[in-house]
Amino acid sequence: MQRIIYSVLILCLGFGGDLKASEHEIEPTQAIKVELKKTATGYELLRGGKPYYVKGAGGTSYYYKVAQYGGNSVRTWSTNGAKDILDSAQKNGLTVMMGLPVTAERHGFNYDDPVAVKKQFELVKAEVLKYKDHPALLCWGIGNELNLSYKNPKVWDAVNDIAQMIHELDPNHLATTVLAGINKKEIEHIKAKTKSIDLLAINTYGELPALPEKVKATGWDGAYLVTEWGPTGHWEGLQTAWRAPVEETSSEKAAVYKNRYHYGIERDQQHCLGSYVFLWGQKQERTPTWYGLFTVKGEESEVIDAMQYLWTGAFPTHKAPHIYGFVLDQRQAQQSVYLKPNTSYVAEAMAMSPHGTALKYVWELLPEATKVGEGGDHEDKPETLKLQYTDLAEGKIKLVSPAQPGAYRLFVYVQDGKNKVATANIPFFVK
Repeated sequence: MQRIIYSVLILCLGFGGDLKASEHEIEPTQAIKVELKKTATGYELLRGGKPYYVKGAGGTSYYYKVAQYGGNSVRTWSTNGAKDILDSAQKNGLTVMMGLPVTAERHGFNYDDPVAVKKQFELVKAEVLKYKDHPALLCWGIGNELNLSYKNPKVWDAVNDIAQMIHELDPNHLATTVLAGINKKEIEHIKAKTKSIDLLAINTYGELPALPEKVKATGWDGAYLVTEWGPTGHWEGLQTAWRAPVEETSSEKAAVYKNRYHYGIERDQQHCLGSYVFLWGQKQERTPTWYGLFTVKGEESEVIDAMQYLWTGAFPTHKAPHIYGFVLDQRQAQQSVYLKPNTSYVAEAMAMSPHGTALKYVWELLPEATKVGEGGDHEDKPETLKLQYTDLAEGKIKLVSPAQPGAYRLFVYVQDGKNKVATANIPFFVK
C-alpha cells in the first residue's frame, strides 16, 4: 500500500475540501466500546451499544468525501500517521479499523526466531497502548495478508499472542487478522491456533460474489468483514498473448462494484458485518488506474458514483463520464494488439457525459510495468513516454507507435472539467 501520512491541516488544504467538523459531534474524548453480539440468526456489531454496519473505504486520503458520500469507516494497513488519521476520522464522523505492523513471512520475517517475534510483539503492544482510547477507533487489524505466499503456520501463534494482549489492554475494541482470500487450510490453522481473534477479515476481488458460500465451506461460522474488495484483480482476469493483464474500464468497474457488493457483501446478513472498498485514493499497482477510485489529480471515477449509490441508495446529482468503448487499430484490449514500430495507427475512445458536459480527452503512453510487487507491495509508476499523435475527432487520434519493440499501454482520461473522469487503457506490443 502507498502510505500517505498527513496532518488534518493538509487534508483541509491539500485536498481542496473542508473537513466539515461542525457537522459531526466530536465530544467523546475516550474510547467508545465496540462489541460483537450473537443474535438468533448470526452476528451483529455494536458501537456504543448501537448496531453498526461498516460502510467503509480503505485508504488514507479524502476522508471528508467518505463521509460526504455515505460511508462511515476507514481502514489502514499500519499505524503510520495514526494520530492524524484517527483525529481526521473523528472530525468527519468516521471510525477506523487500525492496521497493526505485523510483518509477513514473504517480507523476510522468520516466525521461528523467538527474539524477532518478541520484538515485534512489543512494538505492536506499544502501538496498541498509544491509540486504544481514541474515540474513533473501531477495531484492530493484526497484519495484512499474512497467509499470502507463506509456509510457517507459527505466524498464527504470533497473531494469537497479539490478540490476547489486545484483549488484556483494550477491553473496548475487537481484534482480527486480515487474510488474502479464504480456504479451508487457513481456517483450520486459525481455529486451532488463533482462538483469541473476535472475527475474520478477508480481502477478495473477483471471487467476492461467491464469498458467503466459500466462508461456509471452510467451516468458519463466526462473523467476518470484507476488508478489501474492488475490481477484477490483475492476477485473475483476462490476459493478452504476452501475458499482460487486461484492466476493466472505469465504467466496467462501476458495474462490477455494484454487482459484487450486492452478491458478496449485502447477501450475507447473518455473518458479514460490512466492508472496506479498495482503494479510496490512488496508487500504482500494475497501472496507475487499476485500483484507485481517484486519479493522481484527485478526479473521481464512475466507481465513486457507484459507491455513493451503494452507501446511500442514491446516485450523485453530477455523475462521472461513461466510457463505452476504446479501440486501437480497431481492436479492443483483450484482442492482443500487436503493432509495427514507428507506424501510424488510429485510437478511439467512445464516451459520453450523462449531463451533456463537454469532454476533454487526455492521452498517455507508458511502457508496461516490469518492476512489480505482490499483494499490494509498493511499485513505481513507469516513466511516461512521449506520444506522437494528431487529433482526428473528439476522442479519436492518429498516433505513431514507439520505435522500440516491447510492451506498452495507451491510456485515455476522459475529463468533464468538474473533477469527474472516465479511464481506460489498452496494452499493446510493438514487434
